[in-house]
Amino acid sequence: MRILVTGSRYWSDEDAVHRALVTYSRRGDVIVHGACPTGADAIADWWAIGNGRDVERHPALWRVHGKAAGPMRNRQMVELGADLVLAFPLGPSTGTRGCMAVAEAAGLRVLNLGDAS
Repeated sequence: MRILVTGSRYWSDEDAVHRALVTYSRRGDVIVHGACPTGADAIADWWAIGNGRDVERHPALWRVHGKAAGPMRNRQMVELGADLVLAFPLGPSTGTRGCMAVAEAAGLRVLNLGDAS
């Protein structure tokens, strides 16, 4: 199974990410994320490595694409497919919410595990 994790770079609730991954992932699953060095992506990466999951990182090419890099990366992750999207938005989290919208439009199952705003 492919699980896409998207979330705020300011997300700090490690337990929430860990609980979601324990609940929804199994050995052999691939954890896909945007390779942000902080927040939900980083927490998911550390958890996946420590728990024997394969990791697929998709860093945004900010220097090449400027402000469009994040949305382009998010579209690419969704287009590559996922069985489930675990989302951890915080406040406006425009990148995270944009990824959620693209995933929902593509018919992917998206679980909002962040704030309700």
